Amino acid sequence: MKSYRKELWFSTGKRRAFINITREVEACLRESGIREGLALVNAMHITASVFINDDESGLHQDYEQWLEHLAPHAPVSQYQHNRTGEDNGDAHLKRQIMGRDVVVAITAGKLDFGPWEQIFYGEFDGRRKKRVLVKIIGE
Repeated sequence: MKSYRKELWFSTGKRRAFINITREVEACLRESGIREGLALVNAMHITASVFINDDESGLHQDYEQWLEHLAPHAPVSQYQHNRTGEDNGDAHLKRQIMGRDVVVAITAGKLDFGPWEQIFYGEFDGRRKKRVLVKIIGE
C-alpha cells in the first residue's frame, strides 16, 4: 500500500469564507499516483472545517446565516472562551457543527463522489494562514 501526504495552505482576507478545494485535492490524487483507496482531507486548525456539499452560492449564504444564528459572533462577551482575550468563541462552535474532516473513496484514480458533491474548506476565524492536510492511502 502507498501513502501520500500534502498540506494545503489558505489565508482568507475576512473572518469567514467557504472555499471549494476539490481541484486541489484532485491534484493531490494525481500527484500520489494512487488509483484505488481513500483520501482523508482535514482542517488542521480548531476554527476551520472541511466538509462536502454542493457548490451553490445560495447554499453558502444559507450556511452563513444558519451558523451565525446558531453561534453568533457578537457580542463576544457571551462566550467563556473569549475571556482568555480571544474573540473567536463562535468560530470553535461553527467548526464543531461543520466538522473537522471528510473521507472520500478513490476509484479508478478519481474521487468517487455522488452527484453535485464537492470538497470545501470552511474558515470561521480567518485573516491568517491555516492548513488542510490531505492524506491518501491505497494502491
